[in-house]
Amino acid sequence: MTKGPDLGRLMGVVSTLLAPGSLQDREVGDAFGEAMAALAHFDFIVVFAYRQAERPIDLYSTFGVEDYQVFVRLYQKGPYLLDPFYHAARNGLSGAVRMSDLAPDRFFSSEYFRTYYSQTRLAEEIGFFVRLEEDTTVVLSLMRRTSSRIFSPREWRQLKMAEPLVDALVRRHWGSLATRFVDQAGHGRRHPGSAPARVEGVWGRLNLTAREAAIVDLVLQGHSSEAVGRRLGITTGTVKVHRRNVYRKLGISSQTQLLSLYLKSM
Repeated sequence: MTKGPDLGRLMGVVSTLLAPGSLQDREVGDAFGEAMAALAHFDFIVVFAYRQAERPIDLYSTFGVEDYQVFVRLYQKGPYLLDPFYHAARNGLSGAVRMSDLAPDRFFSSEYFRTYYSQTRLAEEIGFFVRLEEDTTVVLSLMRRTSSRIFSPREWRQLKMAEPLVDALVRRHWGSLATRFVDQAGHGRRHPGSAPARVEGVWGRLNLTAREAAIVDLVLQGHSSEAVGRRLGITTGTVKVHRRNVYRKLGISSQTQLLSLYLKSM
């Protein structure tokens, strides 16, 4: 049976988070985890800051060394550009949302899922999206392994009720992250004179047209040809013709090869 919220524990954490004075990232993340643990069980937490298509900044996580390499280091090398959470952040989403509600219709059979997301072995992921100024969004994710199964309806309702708290703590402690993105660029993670690693830039280097780039990007995210057609206002047949043309132009024959080219071109 799913437990109800531990209100005493929750209020104690709230007092810490919203008290005057600044906290370090680790302290904020630990307090956030303590507050969420009063509402639901989870296995991991990770907090990313996204700004446009720039390499996301990892603000906090609870992974061990091995999981950190998959969930953070490998993710930051390029797979984030195909992540439903990344696209939701770029589109200005706010509030708590389940990964399953954002995932494209073919997400779980996509190359992105097969080659990257399946390595996470997650049953479910819930993200709290907090939209800040300067096109920045902080996403605080609660994750459950397959052994823990998905969040119960009661846990989901309790977490949804925590949206105002999460919004307040992010604005209180992570309200301005622009300098961190500048510092990241200055340390060689992203050349400050270059545009962010936009998807269209990657495909442009591979000599794809804007329409072809839009289609293959959606396909790699996990959208079916039918879903791509609806999003772009074209027929399913036209989508398939463009896909065949892309494969011929790039000298490939599978979505696996397409993803490999994509990541190598990052």
